Amino acid sequence: MRMQEEGVVYRPVALRDAMNVDLRWGVFLVREVYNMGEVAHVIQLAVAPVFLLTGIGTMLNVMANRLGRVIDRARVLEARVESSPPEVGAALHRNLAILSLRAKLIGHAITLCTATALLVCTIIAILFLGNFLQFNISIPVALLFIIAMLSLVLGLLVFLREIFIATASLRIGPH
Repeated sequence: MRMQEEGVVYRPVALRDAMNVDLRWGVFLVREVYNMGEVAHVIQLAVAPVFLLTGIGTMLNVMANRLGRVIDRARVLEARVESSPPEVGAALHRNLAILSLRAKLIGHAITLCTATALLVCTIIAILFLGNFLQFNISIPVALLFIIAMLSLVLGLLVFLREIFIATASLRIGPH
């Protein structure tokens, strides 16, 4: 059984041969691509999410730098707590509690944005697999993309919350 469309030949292949797994069921069609234009089109489809990955990577870099600054500031305050009188130590502990909350929020934001990047990578892999193995990828890609965008939005909202906390606790000038 061979089906053919422009530039592509479908041939039946045992499932275990196509995926190197013996699942003992069925035959499905593997695409033999003879048209380089089609391969180029698949690469274009898969490269588009790479720009999203670049943006996510930039956000992760900003978040990681911000987390580093929070940790550095917390270390300075911890060193000052030990040598401070009790009334100053109480204020330092309040600042440390705020820094701890900020670090947790940044950690959650990093986790959500990293999950987004992993979902986008999964989408790229499915785009390639769906093109070369004949199966409908529209539903999995759409669902993963929706989940990725929700994760990104949540990550950015958590990061924004951290920024609000940082600016609310900001003191400039003499106290």
